Amino acid sequence: MEDYKTARLINSILTQYYLDGKRQADIAQDLNLSTPKVNRLLKQARDQGLVEIKIHTPYLNSFELEKRLLTVTGLQDAVVVPALTADTTSLLQTIGSVGADYLLRHIRDGDIICMGGGRTVEALVQAIQPERTYEVQVVPAIGGVQGMHHTNLNYLVAELARRLGGQAHQLHAPAFVDSPEEREAVLGLRQVGDILALARQARIALVGIGAVTPISSSYFQFTSLEPSHMTEIVEREQGVGEILAHIYTAGGQLCASDYARRVVALSPEDLKNIPITIGLAATESKILPVYGMVKGRFLNRLITDEEVATRVLEKFEKGCS
Repeated sequence: MEDYKTARLINSILTQYYLDGKRQADIAQDLNLSTPKVNRLLKQARDQGLVEIKIHTPYLNSFELEKRLLTVTGLQDAVVVPALTADTTSLLQTIGSVGADYLLRHIRDGDIICMGGGRTVEALVQAIQPERTYEVQVVPAIGGVQGMHHTNLNYLVAELARRLGGQAHQLHAPAFVDSPEEREAVLGLRQVGDILALARQARIALVGIGAVTPISSSYFQFTSLEPSHMTEIVEREQGVGEILAHIYTAGGQLCASDYARRVVALSPEDLKNIPITIGLAATESKILPVYGMVKGRFLNRLITDEEVATRVLEKFEKGCS
């Protein structure tokens, strides 16, 4: 009988608190209890599994995917954008807008922000609308390619710094050179070395997660490699993705070292020393690149879309390598 009385009391408290929305103090007065006892019985009910809370907010699937990504992949944070449209341009704009909001929640005065390129990064830059200015420095993490905004890092850096009210630093070097010897010569230039040294001191890195498909990928545009070389990267080296023009496999292993020795950029190890590393990726073509990125733990935060998140989780759950 005592068990029944206690269960009845707890049920009354749970009903009034969770279903009727009453305050604990009002419940205590209604049941002639102290507020601390009501609080204690609520905690007891939760601890005993008597309460099952279901949340039915809009876009719940995206929020659940974020939670699963953190649990399964070891990422420090993840943002999954819902699939509101099949239009690629609209999706990239949405990723950019969400990424801009995410960046604004994490930057603080005194930060150094280093950047890679790509369409998602460009979309973020175009979307960002801060409510105040920030005393930050923005610096390229890789050389650039003239002619297209998403590969012209100096343009993206200058635009982000302008919108934030910060200071932009320019890196006057190509992303990709013809030989390791030429790379060493470029890195030996004081202006280039100083800029990359500043990038290594960044608190935040903002990079696109790229595919390595010929013609269409940013990597192809950064490097200007022949399609036959891109085929070699994919077929012989098993490359699936790139970060700052460094290629990796689906298992998260760096590959294509002959090409990496021609890249003017921070290395993946440099990125791992930066506290907040944000990767952006969207569309089906980025499923394997994102999977390889999280396997290799090259970045610690991810902003992507529902399809990419779902398919990446499926690969983890199947034990793909």
